[in-house]
Amino acid sequence: MSTEQPDQVLDLRGVKCPFNFVKTKLKLETMKSGETLRVVLDPGEPVANVPRSARDEGHQILSVMERGDGLYDVLLRKAGE
Repeated sequence: MSTEQPDQVLDLRGVKCPFNFVKTKLKLETMKSGETLRVVLDPGEPVANVPRSARDEGHQILSVMERGDGLYDVLLRKAGE
């Protein structure tokens, strides 16, 4: 379990695919290289697709953890420029 405090948090519960990745990508674009973003996602497609899409864009997936309330926290590190 990562104890690292993220630089930014994005709560996307209730946001459907592919909009949750679009919002994640837009948020990452406002951040500096190496900063971390915690994304709160629903189970199913969102937690399957957002980390994969972020990895495909070159970002690092630091952790994917179930929170205990049915939601997931995905911790991403923005790729270097």
